Amino acid sequence: MSQASPGARIPAPVRLVLASASPARLETLRRAGLDPEVIVSGVDEDRFDEPTIAELVKTLALAKAMAVAETLTGEALVLGCDSMLEFDGERFGKPASIEDARARWRRMRGGVGILYTGMALWDVAQEAIELSSTGTIVHFADVSDAEIELYLATGEPLGVAGAFTIDGLGGWFVQHIDGDHHNVVGLSLPMLRQLLARLGHGLADVGYPSA
Repeated sequence: MSQASPGARIPAPVRLVLASASPARLETLRRAGLDPEVIVSGVDEDRFDEPTIAELVKTLALAKAMAVAETLTGEALVLGCDSMLEFDGERFGKPASIEDARARWRRMRGGVGILYTGMALWDVAQEAIELSSTGTIVHFADVSDAEIELYLATGEPLGVAGAFTIDGLGGWFVQHIDGDHHNVVGLSLPMLRQLLARLGHGLADVGYPSA
């Protein structure tokens, strides 16, 4: 989109809809200068499978974006996201129980996993979709049993992929990462910028602040 001349009317941003109930994803977008609308997709994630985690998170992100986009008309961009941890060749989504989260952390401590996030951006007006996924290497601290129990008692691990966060209470237990920090939160800003560009949109089109 070309830069507006002085005094020209700045077009209203395109409606951006986040098809996710994740507070972390919403906060990531808000801190990045956007103000998305939230419509939760309600997709049953257990219905889907793919040979690799990178493909699975893209498929799930697409399903979520499509489910919401089908309810909308007019000009809108719908963003679907999904995240999953790969550890020792296994897929770790959200743990099924506190016991599951405990067992995972006892395996993960001192180890290395890859957090994959898939993103799908659906342009309702163009009836066009762009997909991508990326992985970030996560090095977990060698936490004690007592620290694991302390973390489990917060309840946070039960609601997030891989049973950990990097931007919340789990940040104490992530030694370091190789890759995009925001991807571990669940929404890669660089990847979203690329998806927007592929659909012919710039950051200003979705409400990025301007002088």
